[in-house]
Amino acid sequence: MQKEHLIPVKQWYEPFLKATLFCLIAVYFVNCLSPLRLHVDTLRYFAVKDCIEFGCPPDSFAATDYLPYGYTALLIFLSKIGLLKSVSIILINCFYLFAGLWFVKKFFKLSSPLLILLVITNWTIIKFVTHPLSEMQYLFFSMGSLYFFYKYKTNKKILDLLVAFIFAVITFITRTVGVTLIGALALGVVWEYRKQLIEFFRKNIIWAISLFVVIVGVAIFSKQLGLNHYTGVFTKQFDEGLGISKMLEWHFTEWSELFLNTSSVKVLPYLPGSSGAVIFVIVGIALFAGFLYLLVFRKNNIPFYIKAYILFYSLLMFNWPFYDPRFWVPILPLIIGVIMQASFSKHKVVKWIMSLYLAAYLIMGVISIGYMTYTSLNKKVFARTQANGAYRNEYETIFYGTPQSDTAQYVNPATLDVLKRYNK
Repeated sequence: MQKEHLIPVKQWYEPFLKATLFCLIAVYFVNCLSPLRLHVDTLRYFAVKDCIEFGCPPDSFAATDYLPYGYTALLIFLSKIGLLKSVSIILINCFYLFAGLWFVKKFFKLSSPLLILLVITNWTIIKFVTHPLSEMQYLFFSMGSLYFFYKYKTNKKILDLLVAFIFAVITFITRTVGVTLIGALALGVVWEYRKQLIEFFRKNIIWAISLFVVIVGVAIFSKQLGLNHYTGVFTKQFDEGLGISKMLEWHFTEWSELFLNTSSVKVLPYLPGSSGAVIFVIVGIALFAGFLYLLVFRKNNIPFYIKAYILFYSLLMFNWPFYDPRFWVPILPLIIGVIMQASFSKHKVVKWIMSLYLAAYLIMGVISIGYMTYTSLNKKVFARTQANGAYRNEYETIFYGTPQSDTAQYVNPATLDVLKRYNK
């Protein structure tokens, strides 16, 4: 792939970028000292883990939860060896993140640390690397799969192709959306060897039949594999009144949040009336359209299978009936990598606009990681701000023995139990 950047990275920038990168990585590891950061899906993962590890009623929510078992398997493993604690989880997330970004840097052939710097200063990455959630595990295995597929296309070693698909299967087991990665790799193989495959299956009818049987088996056992939970959730959301326009509004807003490098929740109160929400949607539409232009229509050296994966993933996400910017975390490095293939340095005005944008983006990122670290090291602020204070009573009970708020009326025993066992 061509080695171009959002703006020309002059030689004297490189030491500064590298020094900044190492400092931010060090701050990431400081956040390993954070208390266990709860999220509604974190509690679901721990409930499923306990259900598998210790048993639970067959009709309980945990027993019927549709979450894939890939990330739960990691939690169970850590539990069995006595390391299921906040510090271990964040350390593993950091490994997943930085190893995954190493894969990305390799298959995009980028020598500058700018891509990694842009990824780790995005507020979604900063936020969710400290959470017991599947995003970083998915990012690691999906980027690893693309890397080994890239190696296979380079050296044609069948072992690399095998590893690529093994990583893709683990990605799928981690999050069902990983089926888009398997599909993209399969399509990449079919496209590259389409003539040979037609001839092979014509001469080896048994292999063709076996492949058909596998496809039918996946369809039959789709419920057990978690393939059809999207359809069920999608139907339920629409039965409860969700419309397509609202769903698209959510996801275009997510794109604005990614590129403005802040949550809309923090910005909307400062904008008049409902204009802020409209602006976020319009900006999101423009950003996504521009990205599609760079990915599909503008000449670039991005491999077909990476384009297919991004498009498949985006198509599924735009049809996912929930709002959360973290849905885009697993492909954020690819989004940034694609943009970095385009040169914006030919026009002086555009160059200055991009320079100002990058500066603002990085400043927002540094503020985000600084605030995250501040909350990680300050229990009082942490309890009040984590998940917007949804678990404040439980955190303060763990930290101080009793809730500190005068309005505290209820402490959830299940949430408190999770904190008692896995906080540190």
